Amino acid sequence: MAELEGIYTIWLRETKRFFRYRSRIVTSVVTPLLWLIIFGTGLGSAVRFGGNIPGGYQAFIYPGIIGQTILFTSIFSGLSVIMDRQYGFLKEILVAPISRPSIVMGKALGISTAAVIQASILLILSFIVGVSMDPVTFILCIIIALIMSVGLGGMGLVIAAFTESMEGFNLIMSFIVLPMFLLSGALFPITGLPTWLQAAVYINPLTYGVDALRAATLGESALPLGISIAVISFFAVLMIFISAFIFSKKEQSLM
Repeated sequence: MAELEGIYTIWLRETKRFFRYRSRIVTSVVTPLLWLIIFGTGLGSAVRFGGNIPGGYQAFIYPGIIGQTILFTSIFSGLSVIMDRQYGFLKEILVAPISRPSIVMGKALGISTAAVIQASILLILSFIVGVSMDPVTFILCIIIALIMSVGLGGMGLVIAAFTESMEGFNLIMSFIVLPMFLLSGALFPITGLPTWLQAAVYINPLTYGVDALRAATLGESALPLGISIAVISFFAVLMIFISAFIFSKKEQSLM
């Protein structure tokens, strides 16, 4: 019971922090819409898109833009660990009578809540790009977004555990986030790529999340939906265990 209360308390704090900064919610929704409208329209008119998807290229990149939102929100939320360390709150968490996996789980769930809220807004606005959204599809996409955000949030926590400053975190992120997004198939089909590029695409966990979202919203995907969900679920569990292990090993330095 104490473990559940600890997870809930940490989750509640992260959620309140998210709602406290309303400008963050607005920008996190406006930016993906700009990608869809401006980038999708501009690049869509310049390239020959061979897919038979109603809505054309804009509809094709729509799941990828949702994946981008989840990626940026989840990983960059790892900054909260650095802030907690600087303000001394992390020390209070570490001395609390709860396990390290519970601490990480509370953090990851708080991060995933913010990411899922933003993804939900984009799913509601699917009509902008001509994508139909029924209740079953919406719920399936929310489940996929939740699994993705837990895994990516765990990755952000792992990186933040090794980073002492926000500047260092942002520098590391610039070498991770953008390549993950570009190599996820968010902007182009992942079939028919050169062998070396396919290898980079298929070791990227975001690839399977975007492909799962594309299968749920558009009914087209490069991989079976079950395989994609299995991969991102394994990734989420792995990241939680790795981040919990690192927090446990680095407890003295974090305190």
